[in-house]
Amino acid sequence: MREPTIARNYAETLLELARKDGDMSSWGDMIQSVSDGMDSDRRLKMFLESPRVSVERKNEIIDQAIGGGAPRNFVRFLKALVHHRRQMLIPAIAASYHDLLDEVEGRVHAAVTVAREPDEADRAAVTQHLAKSLGKEVVPHFSVNPALLGGVVVRVGDTVLDGSVRRRLATLRARMLASR
Repeated sequence: MREPTIARNYAETLLELARKDGDMSSWGDMIQSVSDGMDSDRRLKMFLESPRVSVERKNEIIDQAIGGGAPRNFVRFLKALVHHRRQMLIPAIAASYHDLLDEVEGRVHAAVTVAREPDEADRAAVTQHLAKSLGKEVVPHFSVNPALLGGVVVRVGDTVLDGSVRRRLATLRARMLASR
C-alpha cells in the first residue's frame, strides 16, 4: 500500500477512537500537536526515525511525554504506530484526520480569490453565499489577485467557480470574434 492510503487508514482508526471518546475535535488537536512537534523539533524527528532506538524505548518516552495528559487510547494509538514502524506517517495521519473530521462535520474548505482585499462584510457575504450554494459549512481561505479585475474565483476540491471580470471579458471577446 502507498503511504497516503496507509495514513488515511490510520486516520480512520483514530477518528473512530475519538468518536467513541466523544471529543473528535480535541483528538484532532492532539494529533496535530504531535505532528507539529515532529515538524519543529529535529531531535524528536530523528529520535522517532532512528532504527537504533528500540520500539520499547520509544514507547517509554511517549508514555513519559504525554501519558498523563492524553486519553489512554490516544497514547495506545501512538504506541501502535511506533510498534508497526509507522510513526513517520504522523503528519500525513494528522492531515487525513482533519479531512475526515471536516467530512463528518459537513464542512468544506474553499479557496476564494478576489481582485482586492475584501472587508469583513464581503467575507461574510461570500461565505454565506457559498454555504447556501453548497449546503455545507464553508471555511473560506481568501487570497488576492489583482489580475482578476473584479469578481471572484472559488475552488472547492476539484470544482472551480469562475465569476471573475477577466473571464467574462474573455468570453465576450470570444463571442465577438466568432460572430465575424
